[in-house]
Amino acid sequence: MEILKVENLSKIYGDKNNKVVALDNVSFSVNKGEFVAIVGASGSGKSTLLHLLGGVDKPTSGTVYVDGKDIYKLNDDNLAIFRRRQVGLIYQFYNLIPILNAEENITLPLELDNRKVNKKDVDELLEVLGMEKRRKHLPNELSGGQQQRISIGRALITKPAIVLADEPTGNLDSKSSDEIISLLRKANKQYKQTIIMITHNMEIAKIADRIIEIEDGHIVRED
Repeated sequence: MEILKVENLSKIYGDKNNKVVALDNVSFSVNKGEFVAIVGASGSGKSTLLHLLGGVDKPTSGTVYVDGKDIYKLNDDNLAIFRRRQVGLIYQFYNLIPILNAEENITLPLELDNRKVNKKDVDELLEVLGMEKRRKHLPNELSGGQQQRISIGRALITKPAIVLADEPTGNLDSKSSDEIISLLRKANKQYKQTIIMITHNMEIAKIADRIIEIEDGHIVRED
């Protein structure tokens, strides 16, 4: 079942002599429960693509359908609701709230959306993350790998349509990187979570079901 469909997506910055084509007529689709890695060098357009998929930025042309809905036909308020409920974001830098403990950081998206926190879901997620004994720790009491685990939990707690991971291991050592990639794969399998991960590391990308390679704003290869 198709959860994401991208049609003729382009993003152009500037105009005339200052025009930069970040994405040029990109099309692809992702099935529900699929783990897709998008790879490319710095400046290839992969981060621009991720921002467009998540509704963070708007395309110059083209469409993005998430669960059958054209997200760029939504008004600003409904687009904000879409991002909050349907997209889980994982960044290279964890962006945890320093005054909230691990459990509170995970449940923050639900609180902001005035949704009830299901304690059973939180307990299960903390166990999957291997963080049940760190649930009351503040971010500055956690290692980088542990903080990234919490950011993954925060992305998963709303049970979004898609999780977008932007270089999720870019700020971690090799051991922590391996643990985070394994955890993403576990979340993909255990929760049937659709994950789209941006990375420049082909070895990390190989854990995905499919690899899409971008170069100069174009898809040049799919494996």
